[in-house]
Amino acid sequence: MAGRELVVLGTASQAPTRTRNHNGYLLRWDGEGFLFDPGEGTQRQMLLAGVPSSAITRICLTHFHGDHCLGVPGIVQRLSLDGVAHPVVAHYPASGREYFARLRHASSFHEVADLWEEPVERDGVLASGPAGVLEARRLDHPVEAFGYRFTEPDGRRMLPGRLAERGISGPDVGRLQREGVLGQVRLEDVSVPRRGQRFAFVMDTRLCDAVYALADGADMLVIESTFLTADEPLARTYGHLTARQAASVAADCGVRKLVLTHFSQRYADPARFAEEAAEVFDGEVVVAEDLARVPLPPRRG
Repeated sequence: MAGRELVVLGTASQAPTRTRNHNGYLLRWDGEGFLFDPGEGTQRQMLLAGVPSSAITRICLTHFHGDHCLGVPGIVQRLSLDGVAHPVVAHYPASGREYFARLRHASSFHEVADLWEEPVERDGVLASGPAGVLEARRLDHPVEAFGYRFTEPDGRRMLPGRLAERGISGPDVGRLQREGVLGQVRLEDVSVPRRGQRFAFVMDTRLCDAVYALADGADMLVIESTFLTADEPLARTYGHLTARQAASVAADCGVRKLVLTHFSQRYADPARFAEEAAEVFDGEVVVAEDLARVPLPPRRG
């Protein structure tokens, strides 16, 4: 569980404010680092947050509005400047290939980083491995947009008392986990099922089936709440959510920790978002602030 947290780099929507940078979110998941929607100024925000460029293993863009992608040139160039040794994979809507090419090569620099482009063309799995499965689903916004979901495989939690009863310790524990049996002891005898953790990232969208599919059972849901309910007509017109709508999704989908973000500059008091969300969701609500670190909730018992 060490190293699983959301580092908030920016929380503003279309226009940054004195206290809110454009979007930017880094999900640190053990050895993985998912950089979502790096808006303008993300490179500097990473410095302020104490996050090195080497922490990034994937860049995930939901869509090509500027507040979600204008930080790409700085991030791409910083990967080369810092000599990041591992490959970094970039996911973005396939319809925006031309935009990504312009962002990636926005100015002259010596590119040495190994950046792989894997555009998103449809709903489905983007990558899978021992750490988990990354998938995308199409959202409802005026331009093509995708949300992302990362799901850890289910596993088993070892029970120290039962291990001790059977005299299993040290390297034998790992061997039992790998092979499923050790002598007369089965893995099921000394462990219980452990549900894999789930993270969902939903940005600019109206309510749609994909929002619920991404949020389903999430331990942490990071979701836009650009408007308050009084301005719901604006949200509908411009393809956004209100805080109440975002919280309703969390309530319907069994979300454990709800992180609201992407706030319109028209609102000066962020507490109003929490108040509105609490009317329909009784779980943990976080109103994201720039440079905050939000840990994933502890595993379910």
